[in-house]
Amino acid sequence: MLKFILKRLLLMFIVILGATVITFSLMYFAPGDPAEMIAIGRYGVQDLTPEDIELIRKAEGLDAVALIQYFKWLNHVLHGDLGCSLITGDSVRSEILVRFPATLKLAIASMILSLLIAIPVGIISATKQYSLIDNLSMIGVLIGVSMPNFWLGLLLILLFSLHLGWLPVCGYGDIKHLILPAITLGTSMAALSTRLTRSSMLEVLRQDYIRAARAKGLSERTVIYKHAIKNAFIPIVTVMGLQFGWLLEGTVIVETIFAWPGIGRLLVESIFARDFAMIQGCVIFIAFIFVLVNLVVDLSYVWLDPRIRYEKER
Repeated sequence: MLKFILKRLLLMFIVILGATVITFSLMYFAPGDPAEMIAIGRYGVQDLTPEDIELIRKAEGLDAVALIQYFKWLNHVLHGDLGCSLITGDSVRSEILVRFPATLKLAIASMILSLLIAIPVGIISATKQYSLIDNLSMIGVLIGVSMPNFWLGLLLILLFSLHLGWLPVCGYGDIKHLILPAITLGTSMAALSTRLTRSSMLEVLRQDYIRAARAKGLSERTVIYKHAIKNAFIPIVTVMGLQFGWLLEGTVIVETIFAWPGIGRLLVESIFARDFAMIQGCVIFIAFIFVLVNLVVDLSYVWLDPRIRYEKER
């Protein structure tokens, strides 16, 4: 078990290291002069002089070769220092930690909404295959998968905020502000999870041990809730872990639409301002959360299927 965890931690480190290389390369080779963009952000276009640009270039170390810049930045990252915003001068780590609770709140609400829909609907669809309920749920899945987040978000704003006046258009505050962003972000995820839950349950229900349980005279409720669901959950948990990463990516669009003050919106604002330090910090932080969630998913396999642990220990 310890070797299993250490191996996953090593892979986690390699993935994050790869993310730092890709992130830094994208920022370094992006078009435009970063020193000039920083100078514009700090002093404005009218008061900008070539001397100001050169001073910023030297002060931020932008005149060094790419490799030196990368290792200098990586050294700071490994020590938990993501640097300071090139525009505001504030600590990147502090700004991310201030924004992260809002993103986490939105992601958890979307995940809960998705699971509340996907698991019961998927199980009912599988146990009542080809029935009216099954067909209706599959139509709902098709609609949910087909709708992009930005389009669904705008439709919800038009209907529930502007037409009916039930919910606020945007902003951050009480639970009313959370409903529309959570529905927007959780709908497509619920659709995918429903389809996966249904197919996974159907596969498990056709196994020999399920037939044996039924042959023993166990009730259908006992067969499903005691023997089928836990075994059907392995692929579902896998996708849930990946979907949590997609949630963090999806917040970039949804937080912008609903003016939600999370990391996604911070990332978009930093991209427009060409704040390289903030962009790199946000991307690395999101990558770290993503691989951390996948580590938890890997460890959960051991609880769902003990054979995985035994195979690793041999």
